[in-house]
Amino acid sequence: MGQIFTAIGLMSGTSMDGIDVAMLETDGEGIVVRRQNLSVPYDPAFRDRLKQGLEDAKAITKRDERPGSLAALECDLTLRHVEAVRFFLSENNILPGDVDGVGFHGQTVLHRPDQALTVQIGDGALLAREIGIPVVYDMRANDMAHGGQGAPLVPVYHAALARNLRDPRWPVCFVNIGGISNLTCVAADGAIVAFDSGPGNTLIDQWVETHAGIPFDQGGRIASEGRVLPALAERYLANPFFTDEKRRSLDRNDFLPPKGGDAELSDGARTLAFVTAAAIFRSAGHLDEMPKTFVICGGGRHNDIIMGDLRSEAERIGAVLLTAEQAGFDGDAMEAEAWAYLAVRSLKGLPLTFPATTGVERPATGGLVAGSDAIFSCARH
Repeated sequence: MGQIFTAIGLMSGTSMDGIDVAMLETDGEGIVVRRQNLSVPYDPAFRDRLKQGLEDAKAITKRDERPGSLAALECDLTLRHVEAVRFFLSENNILPGDVDGVGFHGQTVLHRPDQALTVQIGDGALLAREIGIPVVYDMRANDMAHGGQGAPLVPVYHAALARNLRDPRWPVCFVNIGGISNLTCVAADGAIVAFDSGPGNTLIDQWVETHAGIPFDQGGRIASEGRVLPALAERYLANPFFTDEKRRSLDRNDFLPPKGGDAELSDGARTLAFVTAAAIFRSAGHLDEMPKTFVICGGGRHNDIIMGDLRSEAERIGAVLLTAEQAGFDGDAMEAEAWAYLAVRSLKGLPLTFPATTGVERPATGGLVAGSDAIFSCARH
């Protein structure tokens, strides 16, 4: 048995709703013991700053550039992660010395895989110094440097979880519905294939925020009052992304929300929920074999309308569809758990990505490590 590490994972996803913190005990391979987790929400003003950061990031041409508000935002984002880790340790009576490493995702502000350019703001050195724990960060860049899409990175963790399922029907497909949706198909022999599958919550979130002034459609309540507009749905599903043989990773700007005149509020939300579900199954059609078990993770599983559409399609093809909780996992913590798992793999020099997950030339490790004695690399704000 390999050495067991205790690691914390930090995730701030494309939904920009807050920081997820989760802890694992793992060897970075088949042993996974899931421990405590919590979420720390962003306040509305900081979410607005993140949105502005996405706009400012459009001017980036090199990974180390921080135009506009991004330099200050990077520091403030990191300090919020510092506070999240300190809160997590305090709440669970854990000392920094009890943790071997932290996996730090940061906030993706730009992702252009066709240009081998991905930028996650977040200062790993500052985080390590403040929390007193080594930090593994910038885990996507090495994949891109070797021909990969830089995403998705969670599949190797999904494969570890699949080994812990009780008598599943293979292949098993983990579907993460975050801002962007991605899927991981795990075969009975452990082989994995993964790719982004289309827009997740991001279109719905942008739609209801613009037209109702709220950050997301809680439980799908707005969508439940609307109807699917076939022409609008097909406009999204006819995107070449779904028919291209080469799978590629997505940026939140690859699919844009409808214009105000395209639909009224509830019809727009209902149609976009349908698109989220339909996109998953259209993309799954690129797999050699349609999965027999689907495990739904991420925030999208809380939207009853999305889940209803997914169940209808799963029943149509004779597949089993489970939420992460029904499968014995925590769908809210899974991506943060994955970043803890990836940190351990990085520390051990194990691959994070594979040709069948990101298109990388060969299995590749990744990540930079900042020790707890790291020097500050940005000013306090």
